[in-house]
Amino acid sequence: MTRRPQRLGIAIASLALAASFAPAAMGAAVVTRGAFLPFNGSTLPIAGNATMVRTADGRTVVTIQVTGLGAGLTYGSHVHAQACADGLAGGHYRFDPAGAATPPNEIWPGPFTANEAGNGSGWTVADGTAGQSAVSVVIHAPGGAKIACADLG
Repeated sequence: MTRRPQRLGIAIASLALAASFAPAAMGAAVVTRGAFLPFNGSTLPIAGNATMVRTADGRTVVTIQVTGLGAGLTYGSHVHAQACADGLAGGHYRFDPAGAATPPNEIWPGPFTANEAGNGSGWTVADGTAGQSAVSVVIHAPGGAKIACADLG
């Protein structure tokens, strides 16, 4: 029963990505990707990937797919402003550094809940083009600890 909402989320994310690659946007879209690895002492067998698309029409689309998580647990996920190896990826990326620590000023492709196999996915479409300092995506465990990171390149 939990698969239907997850499939709907994946379908919506796919449509958002497809829209970002419409013919008018093809020439100016910038796509970066990275692989998730366990992070900050996490012993979970985390793997997966993150993709960020900066569209020609001024939006940022971020999708993530992750395996190796705890079944049924809800995880946070945020775009970060430093590389994974740089200060544990630093803080969350913000469009306005002095602004709120929540969307729409931050890019959150979560929270998401892992299914019974420990797999999870998340996505978001932000109104604004992420700057050059939006360089990684971090997965946070329930409680907030950073447990996985993907450098976007």
